[in-house]
Amino acid sequence: MRYDNKAMSKEPQAPLWMKMRRIGGYGAAISVLPYLLIKIAWTLGFFMPTEQMGDASWRAINAATVVLAMIGILLALAFSMSWGERLPAWLVAIPIWMGTGLLVPMLLLAPVLGPAAMTRDKEAGAADVWVYEQFFVMISLVGVGICLPLALAGYARTRWPEAFGTSMDYRDLPGNTLKLQQTLAKFIGVGCILLGTIKVFWAVGGTFGIDPARLDERDVWWHLLTFSTGAWSIAGAWGARVLTSDNGTRRFLPPMATVWISSGMLFSYNLFSAIRTDSQFSPEYALLRVLTTESGMILGIIMVMIILLVLHDRRRVL
Repeated sequence: MRYDNKAMSKEPQAPLWMKMRRIGGYGAAISVLPYLLIKIAWTLGFFMPTEQMGDASWRAINAATVVLAMIGILLALAFSMSWGERLPAWLVAIPIWMGTGLLVPMLLLAPVLGPAAMTRDKEAGAADVWVYEQFFVMISLVGVGICLPLALAGYARTRWPEAFGTSMDYRDLPGNTLKLQQTLAKFIGVGCILLGTIKVFWAVGGTFGIDPARLDERDVWWHLLTFSTGAWSIAGAWGARVLTSDNGTRRFLPPMATVWISSGMLFSYNLFSAIRTDSQFSPEYALLRVLTTESGMILGIIMVMIILLVLHDRRRVL
């Protein structure tokens, strides 16, 4: 009888999750369309912001992002419909992990970064049409940044219920991974706090580790992205510590979501920094740039490993 009462108390919540899942999924799919159309135009050689983007290498990059945008639309629709629950977990989790890591931090910075990016590109000689294209790109990023987490929450609530609810004590669970979780959390805690402190120090104007000849290259865009990386790194250290504590926390979702976004952000942004063609223009000394970039990716991967271990033990308890 006690179980039935709990089940009955949860029944009214199901339509809310489903509605959030559908609205978020459809909203994310629609939000991607302006970005997709702009990338298609660039791939075909229309409305180029700069002459350089007409090169074959840039067109190939834009063609690749067209494919990624189309995949994003399909995933957003998968979140909205029941057939999406039959997709392999890795096929859903990996791109969404990277996507939320890229978009959620950017969403918080968009009101400042959008105008700053337009100003920077215009000073660099971009065509006037890029101002309008940048506006639509920001609409897509903000729309997806808002809608995708909502769709993901509704989808995950249905498919992975162990990711929600209160904390669980699985210290007495045979074969639990709590000790391994805590060891990894201590390791990434030190690493994330160190990385976060360095990034915040640079963001607020610190010059140790910055090439003196390139101090003027630190614009608003660089300061905000550097500060965002540092803040999310420190937040990830906190979230991992809470997730793996012996007593846990009464609310499980906030630290889990924080670690999810932080790990995705550290991996995705630093991966982009490692492979982008203009990384040599970063004002940090080359060695420090390499160390902070590589360590960010490693810390992101370890954090998502902690999430997987925690969810594995929670599923066994359920």
